[in-house]
Amino acid sequence: MAGRNARSKTQLTVQQRESQCRAKWTTSLTMIMVDVMVDEVHKGHKQSKSFSKKGWKCICNEFHKRTGLTWERERLKYRYVALRKLFATMKLLLDHTDFTWDEITGLVTATDEAWDRYIKDHPDAETIRSTGCPFYKGLTVIFADSGTCNGSTMHKDRLPGSTPSQEELSCSDSEEGPDSNEQEILQSVSSPPTDTCRKRGRRKGVDGAIARAISEMAAASRLRASAITKCNDNFTITDCIRALDELEGVNDQVYYAALDLFNNDAAREIFLSLKVGKRLTWLIGKLSGPP
Repeated sequence: MAGRNARSKTQLTVQQRESQCRAKWTTSLTMIMVDVMVDEVHKGHKQSKSFSKKGWKCICNEFHKRTGLTWERERLKYRYVALRKLFATMKLLLDHTDFTWDEITGLVTATDEAWDRYIKDHPDAETIRSTGCPFYKGLTVIFADSGTCNGSTMHKDRLPGSTPSQEELSCSDSEEGPDSNEQEILQSVSSPPTDTCRKRGRRKGVDGAIARAISEMAAASRLRASAITKCNDNFTITDCIRALDELEGVNDQVYYAALDLFNNDAAREIFLSLKVGKRLTWLIGKLSGPP
C-alpha cells in the first residue's frame, strides 16, 4: 500500500510538472508578474537596467506564492525582456499625439486611419491595436529608470532589437547589483549572432531555438491581430469590458479571466448577445469548465 501511494504521488508530481511546462503566459499571469516587479522596484531591488539577484529571488518566490507556478527564473526573465520590448513599443507609440492609452480599459485609442498609417511603418504595434496593454502603468514604473547604469546616462530610446553598447553590459554583478544573466538573455533574443559571439560560446542551440520560438510567436500574433481587425466591429473588446464593468458581483479572479476570454471572437459575440442578467452566470460557467 505504501509503495502504491508513493507511486501515485510521483505520478502526480510528474503530471504537475508537465502541466506547468504546457502553461502559457496569459494577461492575468503577466499582470501578477508586473505587480510583483513593481513591488521590488519600490523596495529598491532594481538598479539601472536590471533587478539584483536578490530582487529576482524575491520575484520568483512571490510569483510562485501568488500563482502556484514554480517556473524557473530564466522563464520569468524572458518574460521581463519581452515586457521591456513591449514598453519600448508602447512608449514610441504614445509619443504620437494621435494615440491615447486608457488606463481603465488598458486599450490604446486612435482613428482607424492613424492606426493604419502607424502600423505600416511599425508592424510590432499591430497586436497593441487589438489587445492594448492593461499593465502599461506598471511597466512605466519598472522601466522608467532603465536608461541609467551606475549613475551615467544610457541610450533610453534604443529600439528593441538593437545591440546593447559595451557600457550597458558593464554593470556590476554583485549580490545587490544587476543580474548579468539577464543581459545574456537580452542579447540572445534581441541581437543578431556574430562570428565573435559564436566563437566565444555557443549555448548548444538554445539561443537559436529561443529566437525561432519568439519569431514564430510574433508571426502568430500578427496573423491573429489581422484576423481580429477583420471581424465584426459590433462585438469589440472595449464593448465587452464596458459591459463587464456594469455587472454586479464580479470578483477579481473572474474579471481578469474574462479579459483573456474576450480575446476569442465567438466568446465576445455570445457575451454581448446574452441578456444582462445571464452574462455573469455564463462567464462563471465558461471559466470554470474544462480547458
